Amino acid sequence: MDKITRKTSFGQWFSPINLQLLFEEQVKTMKLDCYTKKLTTESFLKLLLFAQLQEVESLHALGDCLFDDQLQKGVDLDSISISQLSRRLNELTPDLFQRLFLDLVTQIHVKTHYTKLVMPLKIIDSSTLPLNLTNHRWAKFRKTKAGVKLHLRLVFMEKGTSYPEKAVMITAKEHDRGQLEIMVDDKECMYVFDRGYLDYERFDRMTDDGYFFLSRLRKNAVIREVYNFKLPENSSVLSDQMVLIGTTQNRAENYFRLIKVLDSKGNELHLITNRFDLEADEISEMYKSRWAIELFFKWIKQHLSIKKFYGQSEWAIQNQVFIALIVFCLHVLVQIETKSKRKILQISRYLRASLWKSAHIWLRKIEGKTIP
Repeated sequence: MDKITRKTSFGQWFSPINLQLLFEEQVKTMKLDCYTKKLTTESFLKLLLFAQLQEVESLHALGDCLFDDQLQKGVDLDSISISQLSRRLNELTPDLFQRLFLDLVTQIHVKTHYTKLVMPLKIIDSSTLPLNLTNHRWAKFRKTKAGVKLHLRLVFMEKGTSYPEKAVMITAKEHDRGQLEIMVDDKECMYVFDRGYLDYERFDRMTDDGYFFLSRLRKNAVIREVYNFKLPENSSVLSDQMVLIGTTQNRAENYFRLIKVLDSKGNELHLITNRFDLEADEISEMYKSRWAIELFFKWIKQHLSIKKFYGQSEWAIQNQVFIALIVFCLHVLVQIETKSKRKILQISRYLRASLWKSAHIWLRKIEGKTIP
């Protein structure tokens, strides 16, 4: 039996990235490697992926990793200075890594047999990544704080794999509402998001344009009851109503559906949607799926080492976040291959045990719908 070396394992794990179609074209178009003798864009990408997998804490530590012969062969690089790594990270446009991320998402669509016959849920949420104000003045959003927001759209399929589909990064001071139109672009799905994206005018536009959504309404929102729907005897829903929302000065023109439920802690939640064709309990279960994206943000912060950033510029921050998303997509593809072949791939020898275990648990939670 042939032994699987680190080099071949890394190559198999890295293979879904289409270098010829996306990577080489972009590098040639933008002339990224014109004056590069040593640290090519491809080698740099592989180094960053390795750093995320191994949870390398700094560029200095990443440079020291190149003492390993197998890594040198895998990235085609025997040594590199910290200044070169830093300069490359700050100068490389995030558009390149974003395109690689989107290409991997397309592959996941194909391999999970993503189909319009079953309407998927697409969960939208944001998470603030804190930054040091001294080193990141461009990201200031409070008197003593700095940070960036990662807006993410997660595809949640009941019998498929949950995975990030679209990502947008902005400074933390920008409001969530402004990103809703950017994240909503598919009429054959159901969007689920929280109160941070509430905007009555956009709710009207989404309804008029044929987009379906489910959100949480603030308890102090002004509503006018139009009709009370009858609930089944065994329903966990408190009430199901057709309503108009908003005041005279700021109101929505369409009728919406207001459903009141209790969460796991006994708190009353007010859910607003433009779907009238589903049972109230079905809509309640849909909103519970929003917890999937909370688990994802928790996982990515704990296990993909983006609590410590390698650079200080806006591009450096975005590059590292997109590398983290690429790592996750590659891991999802490994999980899909493992299931389809009915055996455990030997690629896992190369991955850190903590990364493999935590991601596997996360995916099982989502697929098994073990949501609090």
